[in-house]
Amino acid sequence: MLKGLLLSGFFSLSLAIYLPVREYSGTDFFSAWDYYGYIDNTTWGNVTYVDQNTGTSQGLTYIDPATGHAIIKVDNTTNIPAATTVNRNSVKLTTKDAYPLGSLIVIDVSHIPYGCSVWPSFWTLGTGLLWPLAGEIDIIEAINNLQANQYALHTTPGCYLASNSFQTGNTLQTDCSTGQGCLVQETKPNSFGSGFAQAGGGVFATQLDVSGIYMWFWSRSDIPASISQANSSSTMNLTDWGTPTAAYPSSACNITQYFQPQNLVLDITLCGVWAGVPSIYNSTGCSGQCIDNVIGSGNPIYNDAYWDISYIRTYLASTTTDTSGDSSSSSTSSASSVLSSSSSSSPSPSASSASSGNDGSVASNAAQPIAMVNDRNGATLLRNMDFAFVIHDV
Repeated sequence: MLKGLLLSGFFSLSLAIYLPVREYSGTDFFSAWDYYGYIDNTTWGNVTYVDQNTGTSQGLTYIDPATGHAIIKVDNTTNIPAATTVNRNSVKLTTKDAYPLGSLIVIDVSHIPYGCSVWPSFWTLGTGLLWPLAGEIDIIEAINNLQANQYALHTTPGCYLASNSFQTGNTLQTDCSTGQGCLVQETKPNSFGSGFAQAGGGVFATQLDVSGIYMWFWSRSDIPASISQANSSSTMNLTDWGTPTAAYPSSACNITQYFQPQNLVLDITLCGVWAGVPSIYNSTGCSGQCIDNVIGSGNPIYNDAYWDISYIRTYLASTTTDTSGDSSSSSTSSASSVLSSSSSSSPSPSASSASSGNDGSVASNAAQPIAMVNDRNGATLLRNMDFAFVIHDV
């Protein structure tokens, strides 16, 4: 297995087999997720994240009978009148399971939400600690009419993207504790937006390992055989995956220190502290004001604001053998590990939202406006809203 750990200009190689843990797909897709059921109190978008009953009854989450794919969408049928506060219904989902070091995450997507005001993301959020103490991994995230996906880690100070990381993506930020995180932009075509949809979608994969965190993207026609020929019970190896788009080797970030077990999160917000910032909104293929999209019928503006997901598969590493022939565990967990459950009825704030400050610390300056919300474990989370507008402003 190609770990992607760059040491003195060379990879550190390990051979590993990843054993299947769970497949989120088909009629059982939504049973393994919690619905947020609250306003967007983290990225401050103009949405209300619905509960499961509302999501089902309004057709915002369902299984497409023709394809068996999971559909997750923004409401595009309700007429929203202009008002002081304008919210449109949308969806945010968090897995009941949390995935430890040694995990592999593969998502096959046919359509990612896009369009003016639209801000989708598929990401992971560390459990058990205040954000960002347990880490965050942004796997799919971009806004409006952008055509390139962006990847990022969010941590407390001390974790960086190595300057000599062996990756194909374009590094935009190396400090993972900044508001935008340590950010890498996809350079392959058709990784987001209309181009992604027209190409038939593709596959994103994330390896969470003590040696580092690595992320890949393949357009539909380029998916490696190890993935395209796999099923829900197949083991997985990375020998035909090639160079990752984003590589965060442990040489510049102690993964065991900065990342706890991670919940998977899927959401779609509108406008907010990235997509809705006027200068960013107008420079990402949109004109006028972001909020004007939210007001009105929602049709056809939000006809492309939906996820179409074939599956999400998760794996845990078995014993590995490195190139010296020594047998060792690739991570802190094995395939026989019991995944931690973090199911909770309390709202689960996104860490990719309002920053705790440019230095990544929890804000405590009484002179600055503070947002107090609860994480999914009920702990009080302080967020310094003065820094919200620097997030992702690259």
